[in-house]
Amino acid sequence: MDHKYAEYATEQAVALLGIDSPSGYTKEAAEWVRAAFCALGFAAEITTKGGVLVDLGGADANDALLLEAHADTLGAMVAEIKANGALRVTNLGGMRAENGEAENVRIHTRDGKAYEGTLQLCNASVHVNGSYGDTKRSFDTTEVVIDEDVNSAEDTRALGIEVGDIVCFDPRTRVTTSGYIKSRFLDDKLSVGILLGLAKYMKDNGKVPARKVYAHVTVYEEVGHGGAGSVPSGVTEAISVDMGCVGDGLGCTERKVSICAKDSGGPYSYEVVGKLIDAAKCEEADYAVDVYPHYGSDVEATLSAGSDIRHGLIGAGVYASHGYERSHIDGVWNTLKVLKGYLEI
Repeated sequence: MDHKYAEYATEQAVALLGIDSPSGYTKEAAEWVRAAFCALGFAAEITTKGGVLVDLGGADANDALLLEAHADTLGAMVAEIKANGALRVTNLGGMRAENGEAENVRIHTRDGKAYEGTLQLCNASVHVNGSYGDTKRSFDTTEVVIDEDVNSAEDTRALGIEVGDIVCFDPRTRVTTSGYIKSRFLDDKLSVGILLGLAKYMKDNGKVPARKVYAHVTVYEEVGHGGAGSVPSGVTEAISVDMGCVGDGLGCTERKVSICAKDSGGPYSYEVVGKLIDAAKCEEADYAVDVYPHYGSDVEATLSAGSDIRHGLIGAGVYASHGYERSHIDGVWNTLKVLKGYLEI
């Protein structure tokens, strides 16, 4: 696997990171993903639920493999328009107020307008608020301050902002000259880029897997039911391509691919995990096998929905998950190597 496919995957991830797509507000991102796979020559369609199902080719449709990644991210929703014109928000997925404090946001209204703002602690001036450092951060003690001349709920509503509008956090994407990729929402747009990198490798090199391979880019993973549907007939195995955890007690780094043996939902298929390890060794990928203490994946939603499949989970190492995340292009490359080896292409 040439390193250029990791570079391509990173470029695609950066482009997708520029599209707001918290759970429930993913139409534009899904259309972008569909178009990106179609541009590589693969059939891709939007599912009824709003995800993207891609046919990556292959002959044996009775022993098919499903690769799952997700394009939805963390975010927030307007829960209340306050008397001062600011917004109380509720999180979408695992977004945390203490991590999002002082981050720039965009508020998307149902009539297609977008307004800028910032999530701030209520009474955010240190020179005024003597309890600034002691206040526990939550979505009740923070508020979105809108960058418009608003001083009342009526002023804010006059802009067209209402309860239920979507609030998107700025990803602040950066790729350093040393290869580090920094951004909110690498979980899991980096993996969508990786699947596009795999598709480009297959196209450029005329590679067709022996078994049928599908990719499903889901849009509700962050709220738990992304992979609970759109499983094509004949699928016997499904692998989530999601972020690999980096932290205390784990062997993965941002430059490795992580193979997950167990997470909060229990153990992954012993057979699939073993084959992923064999693929990593065969392709000389830098990998770690880890147990994630606080984690769930699309493929577990697929199982919970009743699919009779074997399941696995891999991903490029990501530090500071659900925060301002960091990975590395080498982690992308090593993940691509494992997928290449697993598909035997």
